[in-house]
Amino acid sequence: MVNKLYGKKLGMTQYFLEEGRSVPVTVLEVGPCVVLQKKTREKHGYDALQVGYEPKKEGRVIKPLKGQFKAAGGRCFVHLREIRVDDPEPFKLGEELKSDIFSFGDLVHVSGLSKGRGFSGVMKRWGFSGGRKSHGSRSHRIPGSIGCSATPGRVLKGKKLPGRMGNHRVTIKNLQVIEVRPEADLVLVKGAVPGSRNSLVEIAKV
Repeated sequence: MVNKLYGKKLGMTQYFLEEGRSVPVTVLEVGPCVVLQKKTREKHGYDALQVGYEPKKEGRVIKPLKGQFKAAGGRCFVHLREIRVDDPEPFKLGEELKSDIFSFGDLVHVSGLSKGRGFSGVMKRWGFSGGRKSHGSRSHRIPGSIGCSATPGRVLKGKKLPGRMGNHRVTIKNLQVIEVRPEADLVLVKGAVPGSRNSLVEIAKV
């Protein structure tokens, strides 16, 4: 039984429930994920399926991967990921795993790369209040003192400072599945998920 698939975030909209109340939902295009390789405990040390998502032109694939794709039907993919399973034997190479493994009311964890914000200061990155805004102030947006003088004589590890913001893996837990449309490979989940439009996301059942 597969409890996780990959897809992409299409965007957000509102969904009207039967009682007329609207809720914010994120539209995810989930699968189809194609089984490319079966990994077994005897050979690899763990049981898993390697799957491919999002078709790719054969001319843009390196030769070692072409051989792997050919063994599973010849279709090439942009993303290769692994899904842990209890027993990979029932699955066949080239088999498509689709969004119908999810159903209304399921709780899912959605993971993805958050939007990259570039190099950001402490006020944007960490929510610092900044210095005084009055006349004569010369510390409007700086972090202020970042350490001691003689002891320990250095900046402590983990200090919140300016730097690159975003573009790291984020998981939003316990999102409710509002609707599943298997014919269009769409899953609607309540709330927001990390990432920009058309970015890769991982959807796992709780």
